[in-house]
Amino acid sequence: MAYLEKKILVAIPVTEAHKTYLEKQASSGKYNCQFRYIPKEHVTKEDLEDTQVLIGNLPPALVREAKRLEWLQLNSAGADPYTPEGVLPAGAVLTNATGAYGLAVSEHMLALTFDLIRRLGQYHKNQADRQWRSMGNIISVEGSTILILGLGDIGGDYARKVKALGAYTIGVRRTCREKPEYLDEQYTMDDLDRLLPRADVVAMVVPGGPATCHLMDERRLRLMKKGAYLINVGRGNAIDPAALKAVLKDGHLGGCGLDVTEPEPLPPEDELWAMDHVVITPHVAGNFFLAETFERIVKIAGENLKAWASGEELKNVVDFSTGYRK
Repeated sequence: MAYLEKKILVAIPVTEAHKTYLEKQASSGKYNCQFRYIPKEHVTKEDLEDTQVLIGNLPPALVREAKRLEWLQLNSAGADPYTPEGVLPAGAVLTNATGAYGLAVSEHMLALTFDLIRRLGQYHKNQADRQWRSMGNIISVEGSTILILGLGDIGGDYARKVKALGAYTIGVRRTCREKPEYLDEQYTMDDLDRLLPRADVVAMVVPGGPATCHLMDERRLRLMKKGAYLINVGRGNAIDPAALKAVLKDGHLGGCGLDVTEPEPLPPEDELWAMDHVVITPHVAGNFFLAETFERIVKIAGENLKAWASGEELKNVVDFSTGYRK
């Protein structure tokens, strides 16, 4: 039996054990798979010319050079940079790593939540200045109302955690689905305006795209309860930065936790850095900093390799028209 040859380029930093796993998964099907492992910063146009399968996030401009590409497996949950026409060849399949980041990013969100409501950022500054002083009243997670915008793997995991801590959870998602037990209420984005005034904490995990760009403009920020807290770990441009600064300056919000900003990196001169009710982390909630996250990415890639080699349906296939999983 003749096997069709396929060339697979892996651009994520795998170990020898990972290589063995990926190659075994791919060998279970109908292809003779030739693997190459190249760090993403070293991948060239020539490397992509005969590649049919790419595992890892390369710059979209470089991916455009992969004219024979049949399938791109991302190591990120976000896929929007790869969905515009022409980035991938016609007919190519795009899959993301949804399911890998829930643990790491939801715990980062939980850390930001406690940092804000317990005023820990302000106390850290006091410690640096050797000042022993109270920063005022706080709220608790238990008994608070937390509104989660975006209920994928990450948003759902965060909602589950704060629900376990006693919060009243309201979820907002793109489409109607069966309500999970970790949510007390569930709605779609059409209901956002009437929900914002109810929340003590608004936590955002929305993907990129036109539908979410400046989703939280000044009007919506002012719909939030006075003294409420805002957290964003999804896309920086989901919040209008000028509007955010305005509502923080006049004290409408109690504080803000940002792992993503507009622009990125946030320029040193940006006034958000100096606001004592803002906690900023440099887009580190996900990435590969937690070892388990990378293990999950490799597992997703391996499971998809096995399905692809066997002619079965891939998981986490992205709809090019929306940028979301199908």
